[in-house]
Amino acid sequence: MKVKINKNNFSTILARSQNIVEKRNTMPVLVNVLLEVKDNYLKIFSTDLEISLTDNIPVDVIEPGKVAVNAKNLFNIIKELPDGDILLEKQSNNWLKILKDNSEFNIVGISPDEYPVFPTYNTSNFMVLDSNFFSEMIEKTIYSVSNDETRYHLNGVYFEVKSEKNKNITYRMVATDGHRLSLIDRKGEKSVDSFSNQGVIIPRKGLHELRKLLDGVDGTFEMAIEGSQLIIKHNSTILMIRLIEGKYPNYKQLIPHNLKQKVLMNRELLVNSLKRVSLLSNQKSKGVTFKLTKGKIEVSSNNPELGDAKEQLDIDYSGDEIKIGFNAKYLLDVLNSIDEENISLEINDQSSPGLMKPSKDTDYTCVVMPMRI
Repeated sequence: MKVKINKNNFSTILARSQNIVEKRNTMPVLVNVLLEVKDNYLKIFSTDLEISLTDNIPVDVIEPGKVAVNAKNLFNIIKELPDGDILLEKQSNNWLKILKDNSEFNIVGISPDEYPVFPTYNTSNFMVLDSNFFSEMIEKTIYSVSNDETRYHLNGVYFEVKSEKNKNITYRMVATDGHRLSLIDRKGEKSVDSFSNQGVIIPRKGLHELRKLLDGVDGTFEMAIEGSQLIIKHNSTILMIRLIEGKYPNYKQLIPHNLKQKVLMNRELLVNSLKRVSLLSNQKSKGVTFKLTKGKIEVSSNNPELGDAKEQLDIDYSGDEIKIGFNAKYLLDVLNSIDEENISLEINDQSSPGLMKPSKDTDYTCVVMPMRI
């Protein structure tokens, strides 16, 4: 393998692989990327067996071939080289020589035959999605994903496409960790058979990689399900994510209905108040108390080792007096995912979950369980 390649193009394509390659050394081969040169292209493969990425860029091929080398070492060297063309050459011992002007690097590599085979797919049944709204759906749900590895079916976001009789569809994402839940719906115009009326669980790491990929997409991308794989395509980039197997819980049962008390308040004022008041809360539970009275909310915290704090805000509320405790971090996660000026909080009593929404977007719903203070 011998190839001339543009430094900036190579650096960009290598950067995408850095978070995918395995860092825990459970399988040493997975710290590598596979480079394959043929047909005037350099193709790069990276995988941790759960998430796989392949991409390619046009190059000047002197001699085709392939080699696997350490992803981090290769990226660190390439990004520090000056701009311009770089020469890559595979040596007989599977080392990779990198030449640029007066610089020469030789990186230890492994036989490309040791590298895992990249998963394949046969489907042509892709649906076209808008990158902006899909990124928004990820942003508004991923913070509620559970970190509890023993509840593996909660370690991802549930995604489903619901077809309607008039051919319109609803895309839905849901995430919960048992303490809070976030759900967002967005409308579409037409469905694709591979997605119709079925749900899949997309793992957290896969969603982070998908969101990073979509950051560089202006417009649409393609997505399909084949077996246990979610396949994402954009131009020459293909991202494949192994879906979480298992049944997602009946999330609809976790969403309260017909709540009696409704509060309207300014989002930014509440965010700033929670940040200040929670400084003197229990540092583990982050518990704060809301005391609701007509036209006012008092946000308070108390920690015998640190002290106490309280602040009062003006709100739109005319119901009964209620005191209810929440985890301030959970509330801030919700509030930071909302980009409207005002939010609504609906509750029944001090032991019932709170329902938080943007005041104008009825298709985004967040549930936060109360705390005993």
